[in-house]
Parts: sequence; C-alpha cells; structure tokens
Amino acid sequence: METEGSIQSKLRDYCALTKPEVNLLVLMTTSAGFGLASPGALDLARLINTLLGTLLVASGTATLNQWVERVWDGRMRRTERRPLPSGRLSARAAFWFGVLVSIAGGVYLELTVNRLAALLAISTLLSYLLIYTPLKRKTPLSTLIGAFPGAMPVLIGSAGASATLGRQAWLLFSIVFLWQFPHFLSIALMYRDDYARAGYKMLPAFDRDGNFTRSEIVILTIMLVIATVLPVIDSRSVIYFVGILMAGVPLLYQVGKLAKSKSSFLASRVLHSSIFHLPVVLALMIAAKH
Repeated sequence: METEGSIQSKLRDYCALTKPEVNLLVLMTTSAGFGLASPGALDLARLINTLLGTLLVASGTATLNQWVERVWDGRMRRTERRPLPSGRLSARAAFWFGVLVSIAGGVYLELTVNRLAALLAISTLLSYLLIYTPLKRKTPLSTLIGAFPGAMPVLIGSAGASATLGRQAWLLFSIVFLWQFPHFLSIALMYRDDYARAGYKMLPAFDRDGNFTRSEIVILTIMLVIATVLPVIDSRSVIYFVGILMAGVPLLYQVGKLAKSKSSFLASRVLHSSIFHLPVVLALMIAAKH
C-alpha cells in the first residue's frame, strides 16, 4: 500500500513529465496569440478554455517526448534524474499518461473552442514527436525544424480567439520562431558534450570551435529584433518602439559578448536574456494593440 509520501512523490514525477517550465512559455505565447487576435473585448472564458486545452496537449507532448527519449536521457547528466531514466516511473505508465492527456486536450479544444484550434494543437504534437524528435539524433537542422512546432501555440491562441489566422498571428509566429534560435542554440553550446554523449546532433560536426553557431545566434538575434519592430508599422506607437528597443538591447549585448568568446557562462547569459526578452515583447505587443 502506497504511503501519502510516495503518492506525493509520484504526482511530482508525473508533473515533471509535463515539463511545467516549458508549458509556462506555451501558455504565455498562446495567450499573446489569443489577445492579439481578439476582435473586441477579451472573452475570458474562451481564453481559459483555449489555455487549458493547449496545456493538456503540450503536457502530453512533453510526456511522450520523454518516453521516446528515455534511454538517451539516461546518458546525459542534465536529464539522467528525470522520472523515466531514473526508474521512478515505468515507461508503460508514462506512455499511457501522455496519450490520454494529449487526447483529452485535443477533444477539449474541439468541444469548447473550435476545430481549427484542436487541429493546430494535434498537428503540433505530431510534428514535434514524429519529425523533430527523431531528427535530433540525425541532423543539426532539427533545431530549425523544431522551431515550427515551437511557435505553433501562437497560432492555436489566434485560432481560439477568432477561428482564423490573420496577419498579426503570422507576425507573432515569426517572432517566436526566431526567438527560439538564440535561446536553444545557447543551450546547445552550454551542453554540447552532454548532448554528444547521448548521440544528439544539436550542433554541426564541423563547428568544433562553436564559431559557426555563435555567428548563427548573432544573425538570427538581429533578425528577431527587426521582426519585433515591425508591429510599429501598424500601431505607430512610440512607446512600443522605445520599449522594444529597450528589450532588445540587453539581448543583443549578451549575444555580442558571446560572439567574441567560447565561454559557457556567456552562453547562459544569452539564455537568461532571451527568457527576459520574449515576455516583455509579448506584453508590449498586447499593450500596443490597446
């Protein structure tokens, strides 16, 4: 008979399978997509339904991803203590948990929001698990491929609000798409050896000194900052323009420092700057609309 402590431990492990820290980003970008696409006053009940359904699908996706990668996660120091490689949860239990949560999310979106939001959520799950996940062990282009499902919550939010995908939705999609490169490439630089132990090809084999990847980060961060300024054309908001520049400068500064150094510490500074940058940009975009 399981004790209260063991039950709480199991619940914590199931929660860990859903990657709550990633889901926070998913909910944030979904909310931004919903807010920008809302034709009038914010429909709070519809927003909550959209977020809940998206959260369920995202949680199922994260769980099934860890189920697929459980053997390789056990070879990396940063993931070896996860519930599956450590043996705290069985693979069978995790698989069915992921399947049931994913299906529940898709059905919930279909019933309470609309079919487009449900289809986008399920297509995100399928592209992440069936395309991005296996490509991580085959080619560094997986980062590019994975950025598409990574930016999809924006479109789910937009579809939830208006059942359409307008220009603003695609602009926000491009911002989140580009944002993922400085964020995830800096992680790849920080844990290059760890990824290599598990056979993940997150960085090009020819880029042994990391110069190519750091150049990628610089170019794509500049593109990201330019993309964040584009909404000014619509809003004509001086406050938005100044705010966007203030948000972009710290990120560009850290990226510039990383470009001149091979320090893992500086890669972590880029990572943390990117975490600060995105919510500020999303908040400013919502504020500029109103």
